[in-house]
Amino acid sequence: MAWWSDLVDEEPDFAERVRARFAVRKHGTMATLRRDGSPRISGTEFQFEDGDLRVGSMPGALKALDLRRDPRLALHCPTEDTPEDDPGSWDGDAKIAGIAHELPPPEDGSHRFRVELTEVVLTRVGEPADHLVIESWHPGRGLHRRIRR
Repeated sequence: MAWWSDLVDEEPDFAERVRARFAVRKHGTMATLRRDGSPRISGTEFQFEDGDLRVGSMPGALKALDLRRDPRLALHCPTEDTPEDDPGSWDGDAKIAGIAHELPPPEDGSHRFRVELTEVVLTRVGEPADHLVIESWHPGRGLHRRIRR
């Protein structure tokens, strides 16, 4: 199992750049799997606290029920528009895939999940701005960097 704290310990610079992408706005996107296996996309908030990445939802939310049934999820950071006159200024986007582990509910009955990491990806424009740099981290395999032109 790999948690956010494991990524921070192994690749602190990469972890900080990923976390910064998730911090640009309050809400990002989470993908879960419906009962029939089709994807469900939901807005969600992310919390990086005590070495964990956590997500939550209101009591009885469908995304929480999805995670109880099938804990696989994908998270996408909030997005920012790239200025047309300066595509190289785009700071990139981050994605995290993982397994949700439900935590005890708070008094309000909402759902909280701790995310076990299975993949973390950061994509950004390279220097010069004629290619993409794709960095990906997987537990047990470490950090890899690819260039796409």
